[in-house]
Amino acid sequence: MSDKAQAKKMAYQIMTSFDKNYRWFTRVTRGAQERFEKGQWQQALAASRERISLYEQSLATAVAELYDFIMDHRKDRQFWELLKKAFAELIENHPQYELAETFYNSVIGKVFRHKSIDNSIMFVTSSRCFLAGQDRHKVIHSFDTTTTVMEMYESIFACYRFNIPFEDRGRDMQQLDDALRQRLSKEELASVTAVEMLKPVFYRGKAAYLVGRICMPERTVPFVIALHTNENRQIYVDALLTERQDLSVVFGFARSYFMADTQFPGELVAFLHELLPNKKQFELFIALGHYKHGKTAFYRNFLEHMDNSDDQFEIAPGIRGLVMMVFHLPSYGVVFKIIKDEFAESKKITREHVIDRYKLVKMSDRVGRMADTHEYVNFRFPLSRICPALLEELQDTCASSVETTDDELIIKHLYIEKKLTPLNLYLQQETDPEKLHNAIDELGTCIKQIAMANIFPGDMLHKNFGITKHGRVIFYDYDEICWMDERNFRSIPKSDDPYALDTLSVAPNDVFPEQFEHFIVGKRPFKEMLKSLHGDLMTPEYWRDAQKEVSQGTIHNFTPYPGSRRFKRQNQ
Repeated sequence: MSDKAQAKKMAYQIMTSFDKNYRWFTRVTRGAQERFEKGQWQQALAASRERISLYEQSLATAVAELYDFIMDHRKDRQFWELLKKAFAELIENHPQYELAETFYNSVIGKVFRHKSIDNSIMFVTSSRCFLAGQDRHKVIHSFDTTTTVMEMYESIFACYRFNIPFEDRGRDMQQLDDALRQRLSKEELASVTAVEMLKPVFYRGKAAYLVGRICMPERTVPFVIALHTNENRQIYVDALLTERQDLSVVFGFARSYFMADTQFPGELVAFLHELLPNKKQFELFIALGHYKHGKTAFYRNFLEHMDNSDDQFEIAPGIRGLVMMVFHLPSYGVVFKIIKDEFAESKKITREHVIDRYKLVKMSDRVGRMADTHEYVNFRFPLSRICPALLEELQDTCASSVETTDDELIIKHLYIEKKLTPLNLYLQQETDPEKLHNAIDELGTCIKQIAMANIFPGDMLHKNFGITKHGRVIFYDYDEICWMDERNFRSIPKSDDPYALDTLSVAPNDVFPEQFEHFIVGKRPFKEMLKSLHGDLMTPEYWRDAQKEVSQGTIHNFTPYPGSRRFKRQNQ
């Protein structure tokens, strides 16, 4: 068999492996509606974990099936170029061609052990420019706007059908009607030219979302209907979201991935990007669960930014971490985190433990409070863009992960994360009392919601939290996290003996919440504010109750939009 014929056969095998992977992804995703209708929240968490892990399983199977080809041709560069060309021809009209390119890159990465990134044998840049709109009709429903608002809503819910009844359909329709009339004037309503809704329902946690937009001559308005179910397995409308800020938080980077079934992910992301132009397309692919392709899209965006900027990478602002070295490019919205070679004595952990903790977060419900991180190997930076102080510190603290060539800095293993303002710096710099009060309240709420997601944050120093531009506090230091049942929350014994604490027997998993007030925040005014807002965090009873709830399988629903957006129900 000629090299060309073998390349075509191998390309077909990779294509077949990708299609099998996407069918598996789709099967898990399609089950979201039944899980939502039946209130199967634990199964929903398990499905989310399954969908995250299936990519690596599919990839391992694909590479194993190609073993004989790889052994025959791994040193023949011309063969790999033929292979890429053959694969590009196969996916020319494929509805998920961009995801297929990423799967192909993953296969080649495994073969070459991620030693090089070469566009002649990989899709470092895409095989073609995506033209949004060509498949738009395949991902949206358009609704008649010449009728009344109420009739439009009736049309929408005749299209999106669920196998459970409404709690109170008439009430919900009226509240939706009233809400839209409050937010749009009569003139604006009269000028509406179209209402476009994405065909897939977006499922996550205990909620489902119908996502679309209202089109007017001068502007478009997000149009998102949030649905919940009650304890009697009845559906109800929880909110109507028409603000981009609310929608941005719904698609936030600190939340679990949506289950939204589509065969045209690129077109779906293009529509979402029109709704949320401030979000990068890679963020939206990730939000849909295509986190591997999100990494590819991020890298392409990163290369483009490097071509259009000239600032230097430098050490990230804030207090130096004991476990991770963190740096950033001031003009770019992410940070790069590398595990240090050695940890401070206070950190009784290993490198493998840290990697495991980051995987734990990836597979957990992050409830809008834990930043998503993305793992890369052999990530390359132009050496000329690395400031000397950063290079020196990297070589001092992360030498085993760092390699330099004449013109590149290669980081063998790193994590990339959304850039946030460290909370300790925010509290130092902010002067608005209302914003400071909100930040401290958010800090306590963040800790509580993470605990209710069955994770004990461990190191809760405020430097390990960041704050978003919307004022939301997010946790991002994972080296000491653990499951809630892995800690024993104890009271400090009460005694008149001043030496009683010196003789206190303490096990490695013992935690004394009464001591939290001494280290979560430093300044006294902030301590007092945290105690007044969330004083229960400093009691072992709070943590024991939280342990009991999660041990019973209780799944909490933390709505990603303000409570003021929620509709009233009779039983509230």
